[in-house]
Amino acid sequence: MFYQFDDDIISVCADELNDNILTLGYVNASQLAEIYKQFDFFLQSVENCRERSSFFSSDIEVYDKYCFLKVNVIGASNANEQKSCFSLFIKKNLLLIVNVYDKSCSNRDVLLNLLSKVSCENITLEKLVCAFFECLISGDNKELENAELEINNLEETVLKNKADRNFNMKLLNMKKELLTLRGYYEQLIDISEALRENENEIFEKEGLKSFHIFTDKAVRLKENVDMLRDSVVHLWDAYQAYLNMHLNQTMKIFTLVTTIFFPMTVIVGWYGMNFDFMPELHWKYGYIYVIVLCAAVVLCLYMLFKKKKWF
Repeated sequence: MFYQFDDDIISVCADELNDNILTLGYVNASQLAEIYKQFDFFLQSVENCRERSSFFSSDIEVYDKYCFLKVNVIGASNANEQKSCFSLFIKKNLLLIVNVYDKSCSNRDVLLNLLSKVSCENITLEKLVCAFFECLISGDNKELENAELEINNLEETVLKNKADRNFNMKLLNMKKELLTLRGYYEQLIDISEALRENENEIFEKEGLKSFHIFTDKAVRLKENVDMLRDSVVHLWDAYQAYLNMHLNQTMKIFTLVTTIFFPMTVIVGWYGMNFDFMPELHWKYGYIYVIVLCAAVVLCLYMLFKKKKWF
């Protein structure tokens, strides 16, 4: 499907396109293979659209008449899962979006969102391209705010001593998601900066500031992600400190218990020697005497440790 921005947004077929009118197109790889010669695209670029990329690539192929690039799209709400992958062909008066992989029709949703936001008045190729990229990051600020609230809740969980056994895995998954998001925004920043270079001069110089504006937005998102990653690292350190403190407290209790009952071991060993001339062995109250002695020693040590606030 193709849309041309004349007095109004008009839906046209590929063979009805006017090269002098700004056009937005959306096709899949098989459809592109049938019409690519009409736009003077190289076969290598067309074949590249058939391959789904599994990593973030900011490489842009710049030719005399067009630019070609491929973008992996992820959502800020679930960065562990790739939402879609698309390719872009950008030439004079044309932005062609090629659907490479789309799990939930998100590429089409972005296209419809783009059409609802742009108007024929003062629309340019530069504004159209930047508006498309802005649709990709629309709502990401809100998702990052939600991630910040989640981190704050996890901090509160640590402070209240309510962290469960899966707490480490939660932090690890969050750190992984933020790392993926960072790579995603770096990809968009690199693409925007490369397009702003305008090597093949398909953009008007007056419109290049649109790429500068988008780059600033993507940089701010990347900086927010870096801040969240730092927060997760600090939270990890706080949790490890909590575990160490809990372990130290446990070891302290064991040490105090051992210290309290150590004199009893000495007394038992003492009276277990069974020498012939030990008066308590034949004393009527010897057994009770040893019990009272042990209890008195334990009580004295307990009171001493309590006074020093070791308990």
